[in-house]
Amino acid sequence: MDAKTLKSKIAKGEIDTVIVAFPDAIGRLVGKRFTGTYYQNQVADQGTHGCNYLLAVNMEMDPQDGFKVANWESGFGDFEMRPDGKSVKILTWQPGTAMVICDYAHHDGTLVAEAPRSVLRKQLDALAKTKIKAFMASELEFLLFDQSYSEAFEANYHGLKPSSDYRIDYHILQPGRDETILRSIRNELTASGIPVECSKGEWSRGQHEVNVEYTEALEMADRHVLFKQAIKEIAHREGKSASFIPKFAEEEAGNSCHIHISLQKDGKNIFWDTMKNGPSKMFRQFLGGLLKYSPELCLFFAPTINAYKRYQSGSWAPTKMAWSMDNRTAGFRIVGHGPSFRIENRMPGADANPYLAFAAMIAAGLAGVEEKLDCPPAYDGNAYTDEKLPALPTSLEEATLLLNKSKLARRVFGEDVVDFYVRTAELEVKAFTSTVTDWERKRYFERI
Repeated sequence: MDAKTLKSKIAKGEIDTVIVAFPDAIGRLVGKRFTGTYYQNQVADQGTHGCNYLLAVNMEMDPQDGFKVANWESGFGDFEMRPDGKSVKILTWQPGTAMVICDYAHHDGTLVAEAPRSVLRKQLDALAKTKIKAFMASELEFLLFDQSYSEAFEANYHGLKPSSDYRIDYHILQPGRDETILRSIRNELTASGIPVECSKGEWSRGQHEVNVEYTEALEMADRHVLFKQAIKEIAHREGKSASFIPKFAEEEAGNSCHIHISLQKDGKNIFWDTMKNGPSKMFRQFLGGLLKYSPELCLFFAPTINAYKRYQSGSWAPTKMAWSMDNRTAGFRIVGHGPSFRIENRMPGADANPYLAFAAMIAAGLAGVEEKLDCPPAYDGNAYTDEKLPALPTSLEEATLLLNKSKLARRVFGEDVVDFYVRTAELEVKAFTSTVTDWERKRYFERI
């Protein structure tokens, strides 16, 4: 779908609502719904506006202090939302509705550096100078529950029933109970310009994975956030709820977001050396950068308190920095051959903001190329039990400290961007540490 086709569908009355949205720091789509006619006459070319506090709120939409980009002292003014005509999608699961994703801009037209889409654009611009394109795909997992979102809320998220009675990894029988929802996801997303490859049962009860076809990084990030929105809305339509929480239950695997990346130049995968019929020097340098810098950029792969509870030995989520050929205990798993040869980053959880996670991978990899790093030999064995391997951060607080000290992050993303996301994480840590949890009540109420 392009802007010209959208204009035609609005004129014919096929589209009467256009959602104009941008991804916030948490990875949510926020914006407005316009009538089709007003969008075409006013917004398509001139854009619209949104309060800049949208970059300075927490999950509860409370304005937070300590941000340079938006604050009470400056009065929380507006930023511009500029529609990206290349991002237009028809939302087949919503009658007569299209969505356009925007860039967030200052009134002088410059992009708001702290906005996630701007962070990714900056890294893609750095790649473009060498005529290289990043192609990416994110594999998202989610948990499906028999309760609706309202029912789950009323139950305080206790006692929820997963949509399967047992673990269903690669099962065909039990996921068939949810085929009404999964078929809708596959077909309606594909019809909306987000082509789906497949769906499958995953390791935990009620857990599913839906894979979207790979494409260029910015388009993939746009697909990713809309994909999550669609699954939640389709589940809601069927009276169920879908959750992308990284770790819902201690005894079950978490929801991951494995990110695949390859670099292309002139239509060829430059991670593969056709003359040697094997991995290229560029691949080794890029992977070397990922191994060196991923721990200090881990906040962009795991941005919530809950994310670090996913990093458990034997949980299918990595805990150590290692790479291997088709080994699911390593942080980086190398898969494919020839044109499909690529790096799979197994660190991100389903809570990752794709724009930031993609940008972090590109930045780390390019640093490896600039520094002419090499990667060690492929790891062979169980990385979970190898104490010699460097470990990932074990908490949001630790990851925040690492990002704050990262010279690479401050150089490639900019001081303001790093300070913004460090502050965002610090506030999340503060909110959690001041909260009394069910665990504390159960443990200390009587026996302390």
